[in-house]
Amino acid sequence: MRDVFLTISPAARILVAVTILWLAGFLMSRVTKVLKLPNVTGYILAGVAIGPYALDLIPADITSGMDFVTDIALAFIAFGVGRYLRLDRLKQQGTKVIVLTLMEALVTAAVVTTFMLVVFHLSLPFSLLLGAIGSATAPASSLMTIRQYRAKGPFVNTLVQVVAMDDAVALLAFSVCAAIASGAETPVVDWQSVLTPLAVNAGVLLASYLLGRLLCVLLNGRSSDHRLVLTCAFVFFIAAGCAALDVSPLLGCMLLGATYVNVRGDKTLFKQVSRVTPPINVMFFVLSGMRLDLSALTTVGIIGAAYFAVRIAGKFLGSWMGARMTGMPVGVRRYLGLALIPQAGVSIGLAVLAQRILPAESGALLSTIILSSSVLYEMIGPVCARKALFLSGAVPGVQGTSLADGEKAIKADKMVEKPVKADKSVKADKNQKADKAAKSDKAVKAEKPVKAQRDGKESEKVAAKKNKKAVPDGRPMPLSQPEPKIRWAGGSQRMWAIRREQGSFHRS
Repeated sequence: MRDVFLTISPAARILVAVTILWLAGFLMSRVTKVLKLPNVTGYILAGVAIGPYALDLIPADITSGMDFVTDIALAFIAFGVGRYLRLDRLKQQGTKVIVLTLMEALVTAAVVTTFMLVVFHLSLPFSLLLGAIGSATAPASSLMTIRQYRAKGPFVNTLVQVVAMDDAVALLAFSVCAAIASGAETPVVDWQSVLTPLAVNAGVLLASYLLGRLLCVLLNGRSSDHRLVLTCAFVFFIAAGCAALDVSPLLGCMLLGATYVNVRGDKTLFKQVSRVTPPINVMFFVLSGMRLDLSALTTVGIIGAAYFAVRIAGKFLGSWMGARMTGMPVGVRRYLGLALIPQAGVSIGLAVLAQRILPAESGALLSTIILSSSVLYEMIGPVCARKALFLSGAVPGVQGTSLADGEKAIKADKMVEKPVKADKSVKADKNQKADKAAKSDKAVKAEKPVKAQRDGKESEKVAAKKNKKAVPDGRPMPLSQPEPKIRWAGGSQRMWAIRREQGSFHRS
């Protein structure tokens, strides 16, 4: 494959390389889908497979010229994070969720940093940057798990709000730590070397806010295509300015998105941008997997394993402390940390930026730790998120049960839901029919004597009317007796019967 790259033109080499990146990411995502793993894991594994330590399909000189893909992907990721920073929602949620997010993120960063300094005696810049990256959480795995199991309730509401703001806190923490690390790299540390990067980041934030206001004005009355073009232009402009100033583009692009969503309150633009970014994100994650130094895994094994375990412990401790301080329910206190384990996306981008700040050896070590641990986190993260949802009682019909029992309960509910409704309706119909029958029997029994009395009265009235017609003077006439049948024996008897019928015969 490398011989093919040597025989074609430079433009064709780049196009073939991009094609290989996309196809490798897609094919590996099909494998991870069967294994029920996130797509991000598949993209990273695809980069490892086609990278220099496996198939080596793309020359190193081509991948080294694709660093701009990292800046573009991080800029769009940060712009999408800004949509969750709406001031009206933050006011509605109050300070509890904000305090909880700050505690779980900053406590994790402090625990990781302290452990690396005290136990492994690593440098301060390395420990600070590793701790700041460790505070980030990947919201995709948790949100997909919530949708899959139709979870709801206070635990889910708190989890969604925390993961939405967690990346923003991680970006702020990384920017501060990156500024301190940049100043600490000099032999003599003074206040100017520390404050200068902070001042530059503050200037980037101010410029991003003004550009966000300008973007809101320019997008008025534009078509959907032109809205997308202007947004991409502003995102690229901020990323280019940050690259020129050698600072992270994350904060600037995040504030651009936050300014737009707070001024316009429109999420349609973010949906348009999200339709454009998947190819860029695939290239970014596959390239990150290609940079994973497999030979360094043996040298950083104990440090990587310690980071993997210490970060989980920091998430548990920080979420428990924050929930205890804010008076959250018991389920949030116990199981929120279990749902915050996944780490990918923003953390991988931060690792790439940290690799630029640190020396070559330290940067490669940090990048290897983050990439290898991200693969492990993405493998166990969704499982831990499911466990947290079931244990907290957030899944409908399941309250504090185990994972296997909860899944059985969900399947049983889905299978029995319709027949149970049918049985209930059949029983209700039978009860209604029985009630109607009982009511009709009672009504018939009650109507019988009334009907008999009514029929008797009517017969008396009819008989009285007949008597009045038969007797003109109003004297009552006795009721007629049943006449015996006439036997035609002789002529005298026949004459007697005829006269009696005609009324011409009267007794004296």
